[in-house]
Amino acid sequence: MQEYQITSKHLDFETLRTILDNRIPIKLSEESIRLVEHCRKYLDEKTASQTEPIYGVTTGFGSLCNHSISASDLGQLQKNLVMSHACGMGETVDEEIVRIMLFLKIQSLSYGNSGVQLCTLERLIDFYNHDIMPVVYSQGSLGASGDLSPLAHLSLPLLGLGEVFYENEIVPTEEVYQKLGWAPIELASKEGLALLNGTQFMGAYGVYILLRTFRLEGWADVIGALSLDAFDGRIEPFFEPVHRIRHHKGQMETAERIRNLLKGSELIERPKNHVQDPYSFRCMPQVHGASKDAIGYVAQVFENELNAVTDNPTIFPEEDMIISAGNFHGQPLALALDFIAIALAELGNISERRVYRLISGTRKLPSFLVANPGLNSGFMIPQYTAASIVSQNKQYCTPSSVDSIESSQGQEDHVSMGANGAVKALKVLRNLEKLLSIELFNAAQALEFRRPAKSSPPIEKLIGELRKTVKFVEDDTIMYKEMDKVLKFLEKENVNDYLS
Repeated sequence: MQEYQITSKHLDFETLRTILDNRIPIKLSEESIRLVEHCRKYLDEKTASQTEPIYGVTTGFGSLCNHSISASDLGQLQKNLVMSHACGMGETVDEEIVRIMLFLKIQSLSYGNSGVQLCTLERLIDFYNHDIMPVVYSQGSLGASGDLSPLAHLSLPLLGLGEVFYENEIVPTEEVYQKLGWAPIELASKEGLALLNGTQFMGAYGVYILLRTFRLEGWADVIGALSLDAFDGRIEPFFEPVHRIRHHKGQMETAERIRNLLKGSELIERPKNHVQDPYSFRCMPQVHGASKDAIGYVAQVFENELNAVTDNPTIFPEEDMIISAGNFHGQPLALALDFIAIALAELGNISERRVYRLISGTRKLPSFLVANPGLNSGFMIPQYTAASIVSQNKQYCTPSSVDSIESSQGQEDHVSMGANGAVKALKVLRNLEKLLSIELFNAAQALEFRRPAKSSPPIEKLIGELRKTVKFVEDDTIMYKEMDKVLKFLEKENVNDYLS
């Protein structure tokens, strides 16, 4: 398989998705090798010739920045940093997110502003290419001096320490080194700081969430269109002139998508006895569209971060400068992560409201979508589950970025809490997947009560595919098993097959 070369060329989401989905091996370009080696040489010469202290290179860290370190102890200083900062707790981070963390750290260090040794960077690439994923924990980062604790766990295996996911199990790193004949990396000055300072924990969560969100925002429209048709809704609120005069991009795109999805539907074109639909149907362009616009903003923030240097101090060999500043501070990501959590929660919120309407016994649909009423409860309780999940999302959407706790004896007196926001946002995303699957389950059931009338070709195609695994519910059955089948259907199915 052809390798992807890490370069200074702008990296976008589609390129990253291709690399991740196809497990494409990576390597440094000649340009990146030159930049890394040039920066390391500059730092070594600067350290040898300069008598003034350089933060994190010849000094301690944080509030210990006034403690000078002897030249003979510079390597041990960096090793101590990695070991002492590996203080993560909680659940282990998904391997796929750790893989993105590794990629983002490699990308960030490749620009030649961090001072790492080439061998250190190449070992990170070895981890990536050999599918050796460090064990990282979800709790411990303040998102200010970067993601110190998670990145310490990411870096421990460089030293032959810590644990890794390897061949489908968690094993001590030293066992993998023995198997592969590797030796631990001996860190040089500044390297531990370069490895630990950075936003790659928050960044990896954000990238992972966005790559899945790009699918889910499409599913929200497809499933919403199905619900509209099953509810015998009106198409007029989606007509182009309405949205043209309000100008919001996401709103206009959503209205156009719903129109296209329902083009050719017998149901949407037939005369209606009602003048208006409830907001959860009529205002899909406005609500879905607002979330789309929010997601677009968040994607812009994270694409910037994909291509950024976020450790400290930052080295500029050509300008002969080593600057201790704050590129590791996670505030841009923290705000964006809170924002995307709210945007995703709203897609789930309006989805649950459509489910509630579908089971309400109106528009000539039977109460609770019961095919054989009497002994059967039908679809009463899936809505309960959706309501519970929606409520949980509301709790998760309390913003993390408005909080700050002073740390490091006051040196780090404002922190972003973006890492907590990242972990919460992922929970909201996963809840949205469940909510949309519940809506699809209900809407598909409701549509069958409109037969023999047909919906549009894309919607009928969707129902046809779904019915291969999830049948129309005639009599009460164990519902969670059916709901799980719908969730798995959404996870594997390509939404673009219904949007084209």
